[in-house]
Amino acid sequence: MLHEPATPAGKDPAGPYKVRLGIRMFIFYSLFYASFVAINLISPQTMASIVFAGLNLATVYGFALIIVALIEALIYDWMCRKKESHYERIEKSKKTGDS
Repeated sequence: MLHEPATPAGKDPAGPYKVRLGIRMFIFYSLFYASFVAINLISPQTMASIVFAGLNLATVYGFALIIVALIEALIYDWMCRKKESHYERIEKSKKTGDS
């Protein structure tokens, strides 16, 4: 039994764009997470302060980290699909122009 991809994989013209976008989003999230860690290291009592609906900063920030990660994933997917469709339109216009 062969274990190959279900669809043939070729060169991805949007690949460099995806890499740059992914690195930028990773840096943003890393800084966001690093600030969470920094607050815990520098002033742990700050994390105990109540900020929203009886929840402390640690809880709110923790949920924010999860929500931001999900939002970034959706944005990344949307922007990559947009770029892929752009390259697909270019490829189709080249094929119809050649015919």
